[in-house]
Amino acid sequence: MTNSKAITIALAQLPVTKAAVDDNLQTHLAYIERAAALGANVVAFPELSLTGYELPLLSQLAMPRDDATFAALTAAAVANNTVVIAGCPLHNPNGKPYIAAVICFPNGEHTFYLKQHLHEGEEVYCAPGHESGLINVNGTRIALAVCADFTHPSHAATAAKQQADVYLASALISPGGYAKDAELLAAIAKRHQLPVLLANHVSTTGGWQTCGNSGGWNAAGELIVKANGTEPSLVLCRIHHGVISGYVEVMTHLPSKASITD
Repeated sequence: MTNSKAITIALAQLPVTKAAVDDNLQTHLAYIERAAALGANVVAFPELSLTGYELPLLSQLAMPRDDATFAALTAAAVANNTVVIAGCPLHNPNGKPYIAAVICFPNGEHTFYLKQHLHEGEEVYCAPGHESGLINVNGTRIALAVCADFTHPSHAATAAKQQADVYLASALISPGGYAKDAELLAAIAKRHQLPVLLANHVSTTGGWQTCGNSGGWNAAGELIVKANGTEPSLVLCRIHHGVISGYVEVMTHLPSKASITD
């Protein structure tokens, strides 16, 4: 580990409404506030959490880097003294939009990680990013992955070379794909001897049924903490000296407009 401080990363699995950025933002803000109250240093949301996984709509939903939504999330990061990682389509001045994660810091700054490895079919609507995403939170180095990134061994290998302490994946995983993806994430943890975390969707989005089960694996590849299926939840993962422990907080009080279907 880079240092000896413990860090708590909250994995948010939340209902997402198709293309309703303002409504989804309100749900994000509620989760951020609750996660911070539970002591989270980082709150991580699934892939394209602000819009839903709506590939045909991404070009019209794509956000500029100075979008007001990012300003609102950054203000929440500042107010709650926590790092916020949310999924968004990002405008690309040179072509198709990116599938991105906006990373908002408590100092008022924000930056982006761009998904590097596109899932089959995504290239029709999106462009890939080319830079690895590594953030340092209180001395813990967190490598970011978005969905198909973690299916490419080179992605996690690069994170390990950069001395990442945690590998954090935001994804959209269906019930039929979960067993295989969980096996891949466990293998990454074991191979590179670091905790691996997954934030997954619970809504039906982009025509996909999703399975939740957000959780964390330890460096032995053992699943240590996991949400109960598709229950809207925060999975609190505490990592200290590379050891992960955690628990699940069910989110029973959600903004009234949130819906768990398209």
